[in-house]
Amino acid sequence: MADGNYRPDWQPQGAGSEFACSVMPGVGVDNRTASQPQTAVPVYLPSRMSADDYASGITAGDRVMLSRAITVIESNAARHFDLGQEIIQKILPCTGKALRVGITGVPGAGKSTFIEALGTRLCRDGHRVAVLAVDPSSTISRGSILGDKTRMELLAREKNAFIRPSPSGGSLGGVTRKSRETMLLCEAAGYDTILVETVGVGQSETTVRSMVDFFLLVVITGAGDDLQGIKKGILELADAIVVNKADGDNRQKALTARADYEQILHYLRPSTEGWRSEALACSAVTGDGIAEVWNEVQKFREAAQASGAFASRRQEQLLQWVRMMADEYLRNRVEQNHVLAARRKDVERRVAAGEVTPTKAAKELIQDMEKLLFA
Repeated sequence: MADGNYRPDWQPQGAGSEFACSVMPGVGVDNRTASQPQTAVPVYLPSRMSADDYASGITAGDRVMLSRAITVIESNAARHFDLGQEIIQKILPCTGKALRVGITGVPGAGKSTFIEALGTRLCRDGHRVAVLAVDPSSTISRGSILGDKTRMELLAREKNAFIRPSPSGGSLGGVTRKSRETMLLCEAAGYDTILVETVGVGQSETTVRSMVDFFLLVVITGAGDDLQGIKKGILELADAIVVNKADGDNRQKALTARADYEQILHYLRPSTEGWRSEALACSAVTGDGIAEVWNEVQKFREAAQASGAFASRRQEQLLQWVRMMADEYLRNRVEQNHVLAARRKDVERRVAAGEVTPTKAAKELIQDMEKLLFA
């Protein structure tokens, strides 16, 4: 920047500056102790930054700039949309090289603990890992509930890790186009492995499947038939199943469950053409089996690239992204139209009062949309 407020090589100062989740000092704040020299702390001034500034910082590996760019992408403010898309356009040539892994499972399966164990191992093996943990949102404040960055304390201390917990904002499963664009930003920043954790079980798993290369289902033993039933629809999407918590007294049960899932997968159509999904067992606490899980992911990548399925899936995901963006645009046009909003309230009142059938009410709303938006 011309005014010198942005330096691509700037890093957070003070204690903990080596951590991936270090907090950037605020304007005029110096985190040093009273015995240390007090110096001016460089700061970013977002209002003065251009898309070029963001792109330069991101491709230089600046985590603070990456975080700020993600905030722009996640913003619902209309003034941030064009800036966000310009940033994406500029960093696009630097994307596409990372391996994208989606991780899902029932609540209590230990997804976050598993991701921390896997991510920490990868970082220590020389990988750069970005974790996009999509939190369920508070129905009151729309803020994150789970706080994955605090739950992955060990991984957060790895200098080659970047954790971004994002509130879902009430969307189904918390996965939207913003998650896709956040992945691209992380790839441009040099992260070679992207781990996307979903909120839990639900229809959102199909959305996650449409934005990652490898889809992993984390399960546990003794969850009960009610929770086991939830996973039936997800089994067909999984490129691998891992039975977590295979340690202590539970180890033998976990190994038995792994064999059961292996049998089930034998009769299911593979999620990826030319690939046979496997079931594995591991312990995120002890680390046993984590290496085998990652080996399975690597075997998948090699097989899918050799068969062409990898490139084909990426291409189809881009087309799905376009369709989703078009659908989202239409929904926003409808929701932001004040006349339609008032009309919808009136129609809903009449339906609740029994004055009109739901089908006829929907037809009336559609006719209003066509007159106001598409005339």
